[in-house]
Formats: sequence, structure tokens, C-alpha cells
Amino acid sequence: MAGGNHSSVTEFVLLGFTDLQELLFGIFLLMYITMLVGNLGMIVLIRTNPQLQVPMYFFLSHLSFLDICCSSSTMPKLLSGLLAERNVISFNGCITQFFFFVVLGTTEAILLAVMAYDRYVAIHEPLHYLVAMPRGVCVQLVVGSYAAGSLNALVHTIGLLRLSFCGPNLINHFYCEMPPLLLLSCSDTRLNKVVMVICVGFIITISVLAIVVSYTCILLTIWSIRSAEGRHKAFSTCTSHLMAVALFYGSAAFLYFHPFSRYTEDQGKTASIFYTTVTPMLNPFIYSLRNKEVRSTLRRAMNKVFCGYSHRSHSNQTKACITCHGGVSRRNKADT
Repeated sequence: MAGGNHSSVTEFVLLGFTDLQELLFGIFLLMYITMLVGNLGMIVLIRTNPQLQVPMYFFLSHLSFLDICCSSSTMPKLLSGLLAERNVISFNGCITQFFFFVVLGTTEAILLAVMAYDRYVAIHEPLHYLVAMPRGVCVQLVVGSYAAGSLNALVHTIGLLRLSFCGPNLINHFYCEMPPLLLLSCSDTRLNKVVMVICVGFIITISVLAIVVSYTCILLTIWSIRSAEGRHKAFSTCTSHLMAVALFYGSAAFLYFHPFSRYTEDQGKTASIFYTTVTPMLNPFIYSLRNKEVRSTLRRAMNKVFCGYSHRSHSNQTKACITCHGGVSRRNKADT
């Protein structure tokens, strides 16, 4: 049978949100579309503009990719569940969703720490930035983030597959997540809980520590800036970045470190919304659109598109006028 030696559950029912479903569908759909447009726009903008071919934007493009995949691993099922009377997912589908969600979430947690270090190097050593962060090193850091995320997901997935699920099969959540799945298992889940806390604790602690150290060094470097306006802009940018990081890691820590004896599904769903939807939607605006270089590149790209459209429209109008004038001239000649 699927899932373990004594599992009788072959599918799960995702209860999701049971109140105000039509309103929530509209809100979540708008958030999902905003997330897609923002992150896809950033990827296209970064990959098609030579001015943005530097390590900082290389990491930002991967962050946008992770946000799209992470949100897309949960949001379509959530949206369909808000419209359907019964939101069912197979056992194998649930485990697959869990695996990829953990891969993407862990990779993003590590990548945020890498981005903080990259930002420190860019501010502290601007003249030697490209030498300190060559393309090969950037690729290795991204690949390492994905490898660590995959390893972490594999450990937890194998742990889940060793458990038995005898029923009930109702998951009071909108996707397959570790805490609600452990609550449904009829096996001893103490080892799973210990491994979960150790792995998540290690990843969050190391990542947050790297971010705090990097931003502390950044703030010390910024403090030496003579221009008060320059310091204000730099502090404003760092503050917005730290708020996004706090939102991401804070919701993840609440979700995984919350004692199971006091765990409630409603709290888990609320934390997951921030983790899977709000943060991916805000990241393009916090990390990219607040950047002057990105804004100027986006403005040039939009002007190019609109100018091209206006030029084509003007050309079509000119051709139409010439055709019309030619037709009138021919009719006049025929009349004479």
C-alpha cells in the first residue's frame, strides 16, 4: 500500500479555507497573478538586458524563479479547492507536492543568505566586486543552494514514507505540509519531529546569522558615507530588505518551531499564506523595483515598446492616408 507498511490511506482531502471562499478566491487569484507578472517580468528584464548581467541580478533572477515555483506548487491547488466542493489529492501527489515545496523553500532560504553576502561584497568592495564574485562562483553558490534544498527535502520525504496513515485523511490545510501530516499519522512521529526541528533550525540559524553579519557590515560601511541623502537611501533599502527577510524566516520559524501541543491548523494556514504567497508577491518590488538601475532599465524597455508601437501606428496611418489620397486622385482623373 502507498506510504508505509500499514497505510490504508490512498488520498487526502485538503480542507483549506471553508469560509468566504468566493472572496478568498478573488484575493488569492489577484495575489497569484501579481506574483507571476512581477517575477516573470524581473526574469525577462534581467536576462535580456546587458546592463543587468552582474552577480546581484543573477541571484535576483533565481529568487524570482524560486518564488514562481514555490507559489505555483501550492496556489493552483488552493484556488481549485476554493471552487470545488471537495479538494482531493492522492497520496503520491501529496508526497510529491511536499517534496518540491521543501526543495524550493529551503533553496530560497539559503539563497537569501547568499544574496546578503553578495550585497555586502558589492557595497564594501565595489571596485573589486566582479573579481570577488565571478560567474563561476555565482553558479556554484546557486547550485549548492539547490543541492542543499534537495537533500533536506529528501530526508523529510523518506521520513514521511516510513510512516503509516490509517485515517482520517482530512488535512486541515491548503497543501501538504509536514506538521498537519504528522498529526494524521498513526505511527510514532517523534523521530520525524526531532529531525524536522534540527534541520529547519540549522538552516534558519545559519542563514539568519549570515544575513545579520552581512547587513551589520553593510550598515557599518554605509555609516561612512558622507552624504546624508545617500545614507538615508541606503538605510531605507536595507530596512526593506530586512523586513522581507524577517517575514520569510519568521513565518517559516513559526510554522516549524511551534510546539505540536499548541499547534492549530488556523495558525499554520495563516503562517503559510505569508510564506507561500505574500513574500513571493512582494519580493520583486522590494528587491528589484526599489533598485534605481532596475527602474531605469525597465523605463527604457517600456519606452522602447511604446515607441515601437507608436511608430507602427504612425506608419499604418501614413500608409492609409497615402492609399486614400491615391484613390481620390485616381477618381478625380477618371472624372476628368
